[in-house]
Amino acid sequence: MTLHKNNHITRTLLAVSMIAMFGGAQAAQVPPGTQLAEKQELVRNNGSEPASLDPHKVESDIEFNIISDLFEGLVSVTPAGAIQPRLAERWENKDNLLWTFHLRPGLTWSDGTALTAQDIVWSWQRLVSPTTASPYASYPGNMHIANAREIALGQKGPETLGVKALNDTTLQVTLNQPNAAFLAMLAHPSLVPIDKVLVERFADKWTRPEHIVTSGPYKLTQWVVNERLVAERNAKYWDNAHTVINKVTYLPISSEAADVNRYKAGEIDIVYTVPINQFAQLQKTMGDQLDVSPQLATYYYEFNTTRPPFNDARVRRALNMALDKDIIAGKVLGQGQRPAWVISQPDIGGVTLHNPDYASWPREKRIAEAKKLLAQAGYDDSHPLVFTLLYNTYESHQRIAIAASSMWKKNLGVEVKLQNQEWKTMLDTMHTHNFDAVRYAWTADYDDAATFLNTFRTGDSENTSQYSNPAYDEALRNAAKASDVASRGKYYQQAEDLLAQDVPAIPVYHYVRTHLVKPWVGGFTPDKLGYYYTKDMYIKKHPSASGDGR
Repeated sequence: MTLHKNNHITRTLLAVSMIAMFGGAQAAQVPPGTQLAEKQELVRNNGSEPASLDPHKVESDIEFNIISDLFEGLVSVTPAGAIQPRLAERWENKDNLLWTFHLRPGLTWSDGTALTAQDIVWSWQRLVSPTTASPYASYPGNMHIANAREIALGQKGPETLGVKALNDTTLQVTLNQPNAAFLAMLAHPSLVPIDKVLVERFADKWTRPEHIVTSGPYKLTQWVVNERLVAERNAKYWDNAHTVINKVTYLPISSEAADVNRYKAGEIDIVYTVPINQFAQLQKTMGDQLDVSPQLATYYYEFNTTRPPFNDARVRRALNMALDKDIIAGKVLGQGQRPAWVISQPDIGGVTLHNPDYASWPREKRIAEAKKLLAQAGYDDSHPLVFTLLYNTYESHQRIAIAASSMWKKNLGVEVKLQNQEWKTMLDTMHTHNFDAVRYAWTADYDDAATFLNTFRTGDSENTSQYSNPAYDEALRNAAKASDVASRGKYYQQAEDLLAQDVPAIPVYHYVRTHLVKPWVGGFTPDKLGYYYTKDMYIKKHPSASGDGR
């Protein structure tokens, strides 16, 4: 999920990166003269109950929103795309293959015990280990950390991972090939260190408030399932002096309407997302509180490509052709979303990717071709295609699913059964491959098309479609080896062309993020990946019926 990459990594024998190169540490920037509220507390809706707070067991912003407030990695990326030193205060590299990171002196966990380079080594080994079964097990391999890919596939032991602690404050990472996106990828929350002692002592209960220790600006103090999570300022955090918010409450409200109602009642400061059926009215009545931000994210319908009816690419391609994406983006949603014909993004990481030819065909021609493909696959009026479309419980997902099923019925005579599950249950269904088609989305982990395309590579831990095409895998291998943006773009286009032909997933639209934000919340600046961090925010003084200084 995360980054805008503007920094060019030069091939020097020793390239030293210091704080001065990137500006001050990322934190709340309160403008001079701003009057702060006496009570620095924030309430934000998080959209759903998190499946876990173990960074190695999760895969979406539902969890990473909270994890990113509790834990910190070696670096972060600013909304402008600059690399920021975090747990690491500086680093150097040799030939872009051997990276040495120097941790800040005196780092501790929230309980005051020392946080060392050995903690990072163990955490990364746990991430890639097959016994952990992390959705992000493939990520270190995508970063080209030595032996990571082989470990994730069970071919080598976790102890062979190309990372080692030279001492308590020095970490060395070995890559098997240069990676221009390495620092940006390093900011991903799956790579934050966690405490080995706690994990081994409490197993899957180590994230409970009574056990957890954290490395970031906040520590978890309360977790009432399906009601709220509460985190309070971590006094042991190395940059605590620049944190302003003292307490943050995350609400797992999946109803968009309830989210807005509680916002209007003064119970929530930041709405997770604005209901599509209220957007126009809220623009008129609360436009100064409405934030619409671009986001590197794609909404899609993923197929189980290993069982009928979607083990036939003709069927998958027919449904892609017969979906009226302009209507979904412009009419069903209508908040600025763009219809999608590529899985990644039309413009990402300096690369422009083109839609398949059939995207520009007249609608009638696309539907005629889709009917032909279904007929070739053995489906007609007397034997219609029937399947179940799964989505996680959320009002907008239901609206889109109803619209899509209606389009397929009208255009192709397809019978679609709609099924909804809670977020955590749906993830389990996906990873056990017990579905026909499922609503999913991917938010960029960094500003490069590979962050989307790798999830459909053979054997990737996020490839729940089980799609496999050697030509596709080869295109991505070539892109990873490419030494310049133009060459990478050529191979990414090859990969997108294959996805348009094979259609393991139907790209539906490219996201925008919509929020309602109280006018007294300062420092709300979502990045291109849609993330906004509590440590960057503050509460301005404002009138309050409770008289508490807010």
